[in-house]
Amino acid sequence: MNNSAQNTAAELRARLKETRAALDESDRDRGALLMRARLFSWCNAARDALAPSGRALSRVAAFWPLDDEPDLRPLLEQWSENGMQVCLPCVKSPGQPLAFRAWTPEAPMAVGAYGIAEPAEGPECLPDVILVPTLGYTDRADRLGYGGGYYDRTLAALEQAGRDCIAIGIAWTECRLPDDYEPAAHDRRLDAILTPDGWVPRAPLLPDSAAPKSRIMRFILGG
Repeated sequence: MNNSAQNTAAELRARLKETRAALDESDRDRGALLMRARLFSWCNAARDALAPSGRALSRVAAFWPLDDEPDLRPLLEQWSENGMQVCLPCVKSPGQPLAFRAWTPEAPMAVGAYGIAEPAEGPECLPDVILVPTLGYTDRADRLGYGGGYYDRTLAALEQAGRDCIAIGIAWTECRLPDDYEPAAHDRRLDAILTPDGWVPRAPLLPDSAAPKSRIMRFILGG
């Protein structure tokens, strides 16, 4: 399957939106909780792994969820309270890369482009990790987004600027793309995809295929 044809991409996006809209509310809540726990564990483990090299992992760009997207906001609050700088994307101009503005739980929010909430004010920041809303994904961490190309442009611009950041797609397990899916030439492959079922293909920066379980994760999984 090739998503270079506009009608094919539109049909695939429509099917994926229907799939995630049909998820049971309890499964949605549990899935988001699992993803938050895995991200919390991964972030701690990745910071420890990077410490000897002197590379920092202190700024995370997340996203404010639209309907049916995984809700990471409780984790963003926890990160902010623990000293991690959290940023949210802002559309400054159509067709241009995203900017990221610092966010805290007390930050005033405004409705930005496409009806997405974003910080109304505050300094811009350059993230070490970008959590990317992902409509569909492959086992190679290819991402199908919403068609605007904002994250593809943003990741390309950061790379050109020499900014070494980790890009992690956040997706529902059920939105895996067909085996014959082929990304478009401009699509940026991510470092990993995180679903309620775990990391695809593996957790970034860590030698194992999954981040260590936190106490929260062990409680959720019953281990």
